[in-house]
Amino acid sequence: MKGLLRMLPVVVLVVLLAIVGGVGSAQGAVGKIVGPGESIQKAINAAHAGDTIVVSGAHREDVVIRKNGISLRGIGKAVISPPSRVGSPCGPSGICVLGDVNFNNGKVNEYVKNVSISGLKVKNFRDQGVFAAGARDARFIDNRLIGNGEYGAFALFSTGTKIVSNVARGSDEAGIYVGGSPDANAEIRANETYGNSLGIFIRDALGGTIAGNRVHNNCLGVLFLADAPGPSGNFEVRGNQVLDNKRACPATDESPPVSGVGISLFGARGVEVAGNHIAGNVPSGPSIFSGGVVAVRGFGGTAPRGNSVVANNFGRNRPDIFWDGSGSGNRFVRNNCDTSVPARLCR
Repeated sequence: MKGLLRMLPVVVLVVLLAIVGGVGSAQGAVGKIVGPGESIQKAINAAHAGDTIVVSGAHREDVVIRKNGISLRGIGKAVISPPSRVGSPCGPSGICVLGDVNFNNGKVNEYVKNVSISGLKVKNFRDQGVFAAGARDARFIDNRLIGNGEYGAFALFSTGTKIVSNVARGSDEAGIYVGGSPDANAEIRANETYGNSLGIFIRDALGGTIAGNRVHNNCLGVLFLADAPGPSGNFEVRGNQVLDNKRACPATDESPPVSGVGISLFGARGVEVAGNHIAGNVPSGPSIFSGGVVAVRGFGGTAPRGNSVVANNFGRNRPDIFWDGSGSGNRFVRNNCDTSVPARLCR
C-alpha cells in the first residue's frame, strides 16, 4: 500500500504530461507548464509562435500576448485575478491579445494572429476579462469570465474573433462585446451570458454569427447599436435562447434606462433574427423600450433597414415585437407570437 502511495504522484505527472502532449500535438509545442504562483507572462515572453502554455492553479497577474500562434490553456481550476499593480498596456484587464493598433483612430498596423485562450477562469478585473485589440482569428473558448467591471469578453479593432462556449456573468457593461471593425467576421456561439447589463453587444461592427447562445437575466439580451462611431449589422442571429432579460439598468450619462428587452436592433442593418426562442423579456423598471425583439431608430437617428425577423418562437414578452415603423426593407414574418406594436406584425 505504501509503495502504491509513493507511486501516485508519478502516475499523476505521467497522466498530465500525456494530456499536455496531446495538446501540443494538436496546437503546437508545449512551451511551458505554469504552476500556481508562477508567472504566466514570463512563460509567454519566452514562448515561440505555435507554443501552447498550460496553466494550473491561482495566479494574480494581468497578461498580454503580442506573439502569433500562442495558445494559453487552463487545466483544472486555473484562475487569473487582478494583481496589486496594473502592468498590462491594455489597462486593468485580465488577458489582452494585442496587435500593433492605434487606439485613437482604430488603425491596425499589424495584427497579432491565431492566439487562443481557453479553459481559464478570469475574474474581478476592473475593465475586461479577456480582451482582443488588433487581433486576427483570436479564439476565446470555454472560459469563465466572472465579475469583470466592464466586459467579460471584448473584441475591438479585430477580425475573425471566435467567442465560443464561455460563461460571462456579472459584467457592469456586457458579457460579450464586438466593436470597431467594418470586417468583424465574428463568431459568438454556444456561450451563456447572464447577470450583466447587456448580454451581447455589437457596436460599430459588421459581419458575423450569433448562434446557440443562452442569453438570460440581463437588462437587455442582445443589442445592435448603430450611429456614431459607425454602423452595426450584417449578422445572423440564429438558434439562441433569449430569456427573462428583465433586470433594471438605470440611466447613465451614456445611455437611457433599459429593462425587459430581448434582441434590440437600434438602427441596425442587415441582421437576420431567425429560429430563436425569445421569452419572458418584460421590464422590471423604467425603460425607453421593451419587447422580445425591438427595432427602432438609433440614439443618433439612424433607422433600422434590411433586417429580417423570421420564424422565431415568442412568449411572455411585453410585447413580443416592437417596431417604431422607421427604416426600409425590414421584414417580420412567420413568427410564433401574440403581441406586437404595431398589431399586424404577428399575422
